[in-house]
Amino acid sequence: MTTRSDAAGGLLIVDKPSGWTSHDVVGRLRRLAGTRKVGHAGTLDPMATGVLVVGIDRGTKLLTFLVGCDKDYAATIRLGQATLTDDREGELTASVKATGVTDDEIAAAVHALTGDIEQVPSAVSAIKVNGERAYARVRAGEEVALAARPVTVSQFTIDAIHRAPHEAPECLDVDVRVTVSSGTYVRALARDLGAALGVGGHLTALRRTRVGGYAVGSAHTLDDLAAVAGAGRPLPLVALGEAARAALPTRLLTEAEARTLSFGQRLPSLDPGRSTPVAALDPSGQLVAVLDESRSTTRSLVVFTPASS
Repeated sequence: MTTRSDAAGGLLIVDKPSGWTSHDVVGRLRRLAGTRKVGHAGTLDPMATGVLVVGIDRGTKLLTFLVGCDKDYAATIRLGQATLTDDREGELTASVKATGVTDDEIAAAVHALTGDIEQVPSAVSAIKVNGERAYARVRAGEEVALAARPVTVSQFTIDAIHRAPHEAPECLDVDVRVTVSSGTYVRALARDLGAALGVGGHLTALRRTRVGGYAVGSAHTLDDLAAVAGAGRPLPLVALGEAARAALPTRLLTEAEARTLSFGQRLPSLDPGRSTPVAALDPSGQLVAVLDESRSTTRSLVVFTPASS
């Protein structure tokens, strides 16, 4: 049974299960919400679990402003083994005894990977190379060399080091927490940590615990959402206004200003030169538009309450 989402839409914060692609989750939610207008802000690998921000109906228009948010992850890095995909899903490509690596050496290598760094994305990423996804080229047997790009690792904390895991007695498992900028690959951090220590490394577990203003504590499992839909109740959407406030600077409008924007007209900018988009809210807290205030007058990037609606 499905339940049609509110026509205005909003965001769903989903706790993605392991083994599902982000596209799988979108397909499931299209059925549960009774709408084709479903999308997500930032892919999670099938192995990974945790926060996937999903837009429903008009909520899909907000997703482009959420993709660039910073993110928190909890992960386990296995030192002593490298894989083709830099995670446990890939073929083992190298194995080096890692039990001699000290805690201090691991801490020093983690420190060197913290801050503003240049990172080469994982070869099996979704980055396009000559029009084709890098992962498709790798799976076809090609060697893919991607350029390094600047990313920020604002936190890289070691929680625990497990020596000689039962299934890999010559390896070390390192439990970590990271906070990273958009575009950072945690798999690549695992790979680079192992490379710095001379033993190779890959991810064995990855859980995204926060995207921007949304933490895993507010996320819903697919089973819970299916139960809600099966009971004929509306899905627990984050309203557009609330979602925008959590992700963007806000501008409170008068009724007259809200009408002006709804007709596609401009307003004087309150902060000319501002580089970040601004959520414009009417007096009741409803999202009217997302604005570009970089010039003396605003430009609507997206209008959520056009005059004709």
